[in-house]
Amino acid sequence: MWTDIVTGLGGVGLFLLGMEIMTEALRQVAGRGLRQSLVRLTASPLRGVATGAAATSVIQSSTAVSLITIGAVGAGLLGFAQSLGVLYGANIGTTMTGWIVMVVGLKLKLGTLALPLLFAAALMILLGRDGVARVGRGLAGFCLLFVGLDMMQAATGGLGAWLSPEVLPGDGWGGRLLLVLIGAGIVALIQSSSTGLALVLVLLGAGALGFAQAAALVIGFNMGTTATGLLAALGGGRAMRMTALANLLFNIGTAVLAFPLLDLVAPLLHGTRMGADDQTALVLFHTGFNLLGAAVFLPLTQRFAALVEWLVPERPVPLAAGLDRRLLADEGAALDAAQAVADRLRRKLFSALAQALGPEGDLRALSSVTVQGHEAVAALGTFLSQVRIAPDRGHEAASHAALLHQVDHFQRLLERCAQRDRLATLRQEARLAREVAAVAAALRADRVHARLADLIARRGHGYRRGVLLQEHAGLVPVAEVFERTDALRWLVRVTHHAARLTAHAREGR
Repeated sequence: MWTDIVTGLGGVGLFLLGMEIMTEALRQVAGRGLRQSLVRLTASPLRGVATGAAATSVIQSSTAVSLITIGAVGAGLLGFAQSLGVLYGANIGTTMTGWIVMVVGLKLKLGTLALPLLFAAALMILLGRDGVARVGRGLAGFCLLFVGLDMMQAATGGLGAWLSPEVLPGDGWGGRLLLVLIGAGIVALIQSSSTGLALVLVLLGAGALGFAQAAALVIGFNMGTTATGLLAALGGGRAMRMTALANLLFNIGTAVLAFPLLDLVAPLLHGTRMGADDQTALVLFHTGFNLLGAAVFLPLTQRFAALVEWLVPERPVPLAAGLDRRLLADEGAALDAAQAVADRLRRKLFSALAQALGPEGDLRALSSVTVQGHEAVAALGTFLSQVRIAPDRGHEAASHAALLHQVDHFQRLLERCAQRDRLATLRQEARLAREVAAVAAALRADRVHARLADLIARRGHGYRRGVLLQEHAGLVPVAEVFERTDALRWLVRVTHHAARLTAHAREGR
């Protein structure tokens, strides 16, 4: 028995490894073209379904397509409503793996033939380059699938003596629901519904599972594939979180549709010529309920999108208060609101920097503003990307451009604010005390001009030359030279960004 268990685990491992290698190789081949296709071919939810199904059939991983979709939404390449069609299609495309395993692996039994192909694939990987090596990796993954499948089949011959449908949760509705949850947990753990489906097909063929039990597990596998997307979206923006939640809700909805049909569908599938045996009937069921889910959700896409948007509200950003989407109908009002947010952020950031550069060296305000500032700048950038300026609105176009420049300088200044060690060095350097005090005073008064930035840059050039001469004379160690010049460069860049922010704010108003 233990030999069978070890052989079965090894088969599952080889199948998992083969799926991972093949998926990665296919994803590299698809590469950028896949992302561009997802963006280009998703003008409508129906086209999104076709695109998602085709993409998943190509790279054999609904999880990978879901992650690519979530990333595209987070990057602004794909709208949230557009992404829903792709997610529907990904569930349909992933059923192709079941047919490959069923027809090629179980019916034709290509596990033995895969061994010499695996040798050829290894030679392609070792001796080939670029495209040849990628093809070799894809072929190696494909071969490992069937070698692993053969090992699973060999192991179930012995397991059938003690593993039977009676050992697992019963065939009642409670037992089936438990099997759905077990299936979701298995795939959430191994992150491959294809591997789970292959194992279930083998156990079903060996008589270790009943059809309804196997079907309940497969329903759970669909839900388990959403776990990676949820984890990937946790630290992302609202659009990414909405896409991951929509994927979960869609799969739960599909499971809710499929679960009550188990008793009704099984006789129908077995009554067809194609579904005469349990294994083929299970693959038909897997494809059928995913098609049903897409068919039910597709006409409801807009309402479904609205529901998910309501479930994932915008997180309030204090410094970005006032960026109301309703203002986008009037570009002038929208730009006024955006400039007010930029002015508020600039004043708080300048004040915090002045406190940090002052004699007291108080960093508390700077720490708080840095965290809030990143969120506010992100919200401001998103808002500005949604403002539409008519071609004949020259003043509004100039204000919009000035605000985009401010977003850029805010991002750079906030990056500088995270370099706290530069502040400590500047406060300790007596030769730069006047320059530091001048910058702090200008920041406190919100009057940082280009003249001050030029003056700091000129004085900095002389200071840098003096420090290098001191090092040549042996008065300053080399490590300290770098600390001082880096701190000076920090002050020059901070003054420059502050001056540009002030200038662009005047242009924006």
